[in-house]
Amino acid sequence: MSVFEVIGLGLAFRNATSTCNFLSNPGIFLKSVTPNREFQLISLRSRAMLSENGHESMFDAKSASTPTATDAKGSGTTARSRRLLKLREEKRKREHDRLHNYPAWAKVLEDACKNDAELRAVLGDSIGNPEEMRKKVEERVRRKGRDFTKSKTGSILAFKVSFRDFNPLDSYIWFELIGSPSDRDVDLIGSVIQSWYVMGRLGAFNSSNLQVANSSMEYNPVYDAEKGFKVMQSSFHDISDVEFQDNWGRVWVDLGTSDYLAIDVLLNCLTVLSSEYLGIQQVIFGGRRMGDWEEGMTSPEFGYKFFKV
Repeated sequence: MSVFEVIGLGLAFRNATSTCNFLSNPGIFLKSVTPNREFQLISLRSRAMLSENGHESMFDAKSASTPTATDAKGSGTTARSRRLLKLREEKRKREHDRLHNYPAWAKVLEDACKNDAELRAVLGDSIGNPEEMRKKVEERVRRKGRDFTKSKTGSILAFKVSFRDFNPLDSYIWFELIGSPSDRDVDLIGSVIQSWYVMGRLGAFNSSNLQVANSSMEYNPVYDAEKGFKVMQSSFHDISDVEFQDNWGRVWVDLGTSDYLAIDVLLNCLTVLSSEYLGIQQVIFGGRRMGDWEEGMTSPEFGYKFFKV
């Protein structure tokens, strides 16, 4: 038995015994034939009218059936598309704000980070966030001064100090560095030693005239210039060039009439030098040979360097 489902001019009816020939009506067409030989006939005019009202799916056999996995997947894809569209819009807005509202100074710092690993380490994960970048830079400037890109290349450990039959008139001062010094390191140590010698040569290390150091600063101290002038002069006599072989360095000194205050001043300078710029493992006053030092070996090919004082 055949069952026809007919919709005509907005009227739907079922008639199992009807013998009407619906195919003769040009306003009606055959849509599909089901496996049980049931026909679904739909009026073109009715389909158009119902489509305008959003009810076309009522007469779609697939839509009228139970929802399938394909239908659920299609619905999920639509939601995913909306989410992706929203993310793209947010990204576009951020990019627009970045191009039009991003501070010029932050852009300069960000570009500089591409070729400067130390600056990149200073800014860390704040790149892209101007406010955080500002805080990072201010923190570095507060700790390191205006040269905030300067790296700390020294050692966090204090170096050892020892004396081995030290004769202030004829002895070496030895420096054991953490690694072989670069040309910059040689210049740094050499400049410190040279400055130390110049001050000693001018009589700076004279403990007999420490008037201000022995005065109280609660009140304005009084300096007796006549007393300072009459004090016996103390002067640094002589010094050699600063030499290096691998990670060992040495300088020969004759402190002359300078007081041992000179040694304290030198150690104070070397402490900061080691902490901020290059690592020093130990400083030894006295001794004739340290480490693998080889007398007479002055070839740069074997790691020899020197600083002319």
